[in-house]
Amino acid sequence: MQLKIMPKKKCLSAGRVPLILFLCQMISALEVPLDPKLLEDLVQPPTITQQSPKDYIIDPRENIVIQCEAKGKPPPSFSWTRNGTHFDIDKDPLVTMKPGSGTLIINIMSEGKAETYEGVYQCTARNERGAAISNNIVVRPSRSPLWTKEKLEPITLQNGQPLVLPCRPPIGLPPAIIFWMDNSFQRLPQSERVSQGLNGDLYFSNVLPEDTREDYICYARFNHTQTIQQKQPISLKVISVDELNDTIAANLSDTEFYGAKSSKERPPTFLTPEGNASRKEELRGNVLSLECIAEGLPTPLIYWIKEDGTLPANRTFYRNFQKTLQIIQVSEADSGNYQCIAKNTLGIIRHTISVTVKAAPYWIMAPRNLVLSPGEDGTLICRANGNPKPRISWLTNGVPTEIAPDDPSRRIDGDTIIFSNVQERSSAVYQCNASNEYGYLLANAFVNVLAELPRILTPANTLYQVIANRPAFLDCAFFGSPLPTIEWFKGAKGSALHEDIYVIHENGTLEIPVAQKDNSGTYTCVARNKLGVAKNEVHLEIKDPTRILKQPEYAVVQRGGRVSFECKVKHDHTLIATVTWLKDNGELPNDERFTVDKDHLVVTDVRDSDGGIYTCVANTTLDEVSASAVLSVVDVPSPPFDLELTDQLDKSVQLSWTPGDDNNSPITKFIIEYEDAMHEAGLWHHQAEVSGTQTTAQLKLSPYVNYSFRVMAENSIGRSLPSEASEQYQTKAAEPDKNPTAVEGLGSEPDNLVITWKPLNGFESNGPGLQYKVSWRQKDGDDEWTSVVVANVSKYIVSGTPTFVPYLIKVQALNVMGFAPEPAVVTGHSGEDLPMVAPGNVRVNVVNSTLAEVHWDPVPLKSIRGRLQGYRIYYWKAQSASQRNRRHLEKKILTFQGSKTHGMLPGLEPFSHYALNVRVVNGKGEGPASPDRAFSTPEGVPSAPSSLKIVNPTLDSLTLEWDPPSRPNGILTEYTLKYQPINSTHELGPLIDLKIPANKTRWTLKNLNFSTRYKFYFYAQTSVGPGSQITEEGVTTVDEGKMAMASRQVDIATQGWFIGLMCAVALLILILLIVCFIRRNKGGKYPVKEKEDAHADPEIQPMKEDDGTFGEYSDAEDHKPLKKGSRTPSDRTVKKEDSDDSLVDYGEGVNGQFNEDGSFIGQYSGKKEKEPAEGNESSEAPSPVNAMNSFV
Repeated sequence: MQLKIMPKKKCLSAGRVPLILFLCQMISALEVPLDPKLLEDLVQPPTITQQSPKDYIIDPRENIVIQCEAKGKPPPSFSWTRNGTHFDIDKDPLVTMKPGSGTLIINIMSEGKAETYEGVYQCTARNERGAAISNNIVVRPSRSPLWTKEKLEPITLQNGQPLVLPCRPPIGLPPAIIFWMDNSFQRLPQSERVSQGLNGDLYFSNVLPEDTREDYICYARFNHTQTIQQKQPISLKVISVDELNDTIAANLSDTEFYGAKSSKERPPTFLTPEGNASRKEELRGNVLSLECIAEGLPTPLIYWIKEDGTLPANRTFYRNFQKTLQIIQVSEADSGNYQCIAKNTLGIIRHTISVTVKAAPYWIMAPRNLVLSPGEDGTLICRANGNPKPRISWLTNGVPTEIAPDDPSRRIDGDTIIFSNVQERSSAVYQCNASNEYGYLLANAFVNVLAELPRILTPANTLYQVIANRPAFLDCAFFGSPLPTIEWFKGAKGSALHEDIYVIHENGTLEIPVAQKDNSGTYTCVARNKLGVAKNEVHLEIKDPTRILKQPEYAVVQRGGRVSFECKVKHDHTLIATVTWLKDNGELPNDERFTVDKDHLVVTDVRDSDGGIYTCVANTTLDEVSASAVLSVVDVPSPPFDLELTDQLDKSVQLSWTPGDDNNSPITKFIIEYEDAMHEAGLWHHQAEVSGTQTTAQLKLSPYVNYSFRVMAENSIGRSLPSEASEQYQTKAAEPDKNPTAVEGLGSEPDNLVITWKPLNGFESNGPGLQYKVSWRQKDGDDEWTSVVVANVSKYIVSGTPTFVPYLIKVQALNVMGFAPEPAVVTGHSGEDLPMVAPGNVRVNVVNSTLAEVHWDPVPLKSIRGRLQGYRIYYWKAQSASQRNRRHLEKKILTFQGSKTHGMLPGLEPFSHYALNVRVVNGKGEGPASPDRAFSTPEGVPSAPSSLKIVNPTLDSLTLEWDPPSRPNGILTEYTLKYQPINSTHELGPLIDLKIPANKTRWTLKNLNFSTRYKFYFYAQTSVGPGSQITEEGVTTVDEGKMAMASRQVDIATQGWFIGLMCAVALLILILLIVCFIRRNKGGKYPVKEKEDAHADPEIQPMKEDDGTFGEYSDAEDHKPLKKGSRTPSDRTVKKEDSDDSLVDYGEGVNGQFNEDGSFIGQYSGKKEKEPAEGNESSEAPSPVNAMNSFV
């Protein structure tokens, strides 16, 4: 029977295999632990479990411990050989064997020497089933010898020559690690020019004067003994050719001077290895190190290539400034020719290294333990490879098989031992030895022949609980020889489980790959071999998985804020779930700012240290789920610091700083501000902005400023506090580099010129003693410039100038250092005086009843005596003597800019007498007025009647009283009255039209229907047309006789059923009215068009804007009948009483001004009486639909 690493699973259909052993839940290695109860009576040959390395270097200062551990049943005994002969430890008092072990302890610390016990040791572990042996353990003490004493002469070398400083360390065990240092134990700097070779020597491709020193020291470190040995210091002096000649002049002849051997540039030459080719041999698995070091001037560079191949990218490394090529885990495929190339500007050389990779033996298949039952067959296979091919030899219980006791069940065939029909006496331990000239491999493998009944080691009635949709593994750890077969059954009478759903592993475990609820139940494991049967029951429960329904989410919180992470968990009700919060995979900080309730983790007063990954872990006894979220704590950046000023020039300086913490929000920019301590101490001004990736800025400076700078950082959260101020830096004074701005010349009096400018501030003065040179001369004359220097002011007045004459002006800044650049010349004018002449030939053309056009002739330019602003028209309504006594004359003013000679007068009252005059305007004021010009406006349409009242209502009549229009705008010709009844459903009846003489203010309508509401539309007319209308409603009285007769009849309204019906109808009507009310507020109307069509009046039909009908009556809340005496002017088709040419059409109200296109820019003077809101703007006839529209 074989004991081997079993495959992960074996389907039920697989055939029976003569294999024994047992099981844990999962087999992961050859050494499978047995049940402790079995170990008491299960015999087993020895197995070496621990031993010292083959090449065992010991520290001679400590006791020698040679390990040998083994297991077996019965426990094995141990013996040792030394240098091939038996080592009797009982005869050496310094040697003891560790109890229960084969490990040797040699006590050399009290007495004895390590060299005494140097040799080759081998351990044997033996019991009644066989003997296992260890490797040959070569024990050698470590050695760290001293350098041999030698006298080292100082080296004097010409500049540029090559040099090799030898190290030649003593041979130690293990080999020493070499490095070069100085007397201060500082490593000597190495480079492409100076480097240490693999042999420890220090190579100079060429020497330089800075290589001169007296303490080139080679050190050898022996790690095993933790000692360092030091070579004598080497002195090197590098001199030039001239120095060298001076040094040897006293001792050498002229012919021996070095003048002819001056150090010149030269092509490369290899210092190591020598020649053009060399060989290198390395063992498989080691590190291949190839080295080339060249001299030359300038210093050569080294390159590597592999002939007929490429260097393995993931295993190739360059060391020592490309001078060493290393390939790790070298294999036979790395054999071949490698070239190193040395190159400088004067030449190139190559060296070829032929690499051969040999191999100590390595396993292809090591022999594995066999556990067989009597009568079974088996094999031990031992396969190894190497270069050269290793030789395979077999031993039995530590003795060469050729001389071991004969076993008829055993046959050796090269690297294989074949066993057939084994018996218990066939049990033994076999050793396979594979060796070649580079090493050997030794492996123990036992053959153990056993006969055992099946046993199931898993405890009975074990309960397995598994999460749904996960694999379920039901154990059936078994033992038996021959190897038992395993079957699984579900339920008391279930059939054997099949491979379509289930998997039975070779170790007996039943696997359900995806467990479901219906897999719950009792399962039976049955183990059989030819010696018997064993059974065991286990139970399986499937649980719902734990799930996180609501996971915590990524959060960004500003420092000092609050954050909440939610984690809502659902789990199987039969399990207890616990929810744990972690921060960065560790426990939450012990801080009261962290609070955890059922589903939430809340962090208040968030700090920078709170940022990280927060994980919600929900676990039960069966499963665990987790979800994580990142918390980023952000804030405005910390202030920059370490401000430094460098490159300080007269007009620039470089500012550098160190950014503060960005607080998890990248810095987008830096803002630089400056303070001028000389002129504006305490005030900070913007200087510059740079991107958030810069930490320096070149700043432009102005002269004569005492600068301090500070920096602020800005990110998406906001701006940091300012940094500390930098050191102060004062720039030198200089002449001003700019002149005052906003230079103007305007006269305040007719005989002066006031020159003003915006002065420079202290920052712009560039130096002390700031003044201004003010210069002026007449533009059109040949006068020279007149100049005056004034103090730091902003105005200078030139007196005695002609009236309104153009001047050329310039203002130049200066200080103690000099003048600013030549200033720009501007044009100004001396003071203005009032115009002398009035416009002439004023003409008025009346356009319509509200608009007139005025024309005039321009005045001569010389008479204006200033800058022409425009012309101003004063106009007013002519009044009678009685009116003039009653109130102040109201004049209106319109101003027309520029040189216009005509303009429009809007907003005139119809049928009125007006007068006007025109004046010219300059910057000083108005000139004299032109003679008054009178004109009159024609008639217009009247305004609405001032009032309309319904008085004396009777059964069939209504009397109307009214007041005439407040503004008739002409001579009234007649009134028009239109009226129509309104029924109980608010529908409008036929419209009746009535003409009334203009001298009437009262009218009675007869033959009306009793108890009926009427709506009236009333307006006045002139010869031009109808004016605005006023509306009113009235109701005739009730017929009392008919009412009395109705009361004597049977009153059905007192019946209960009628009251209930009426209540229902009223409720329905109320709902309909509410709906209609809502619709009417949205613009709807009652449909009365059909009724009006039935009573169409040809005179009325055209008055509807859409389709010729009169209109509909609306009962919306805003359209309820007006109270008696109220009036509603039209705002739709009936025009305002004023003319279409209103002031609104010519400017912004009455205070507008005419522009070049004739619109006005003037304003009215005096007060104007406010006009009524309604007006008459059209000559069209009024219509009832206009009155109705006034409700909408």
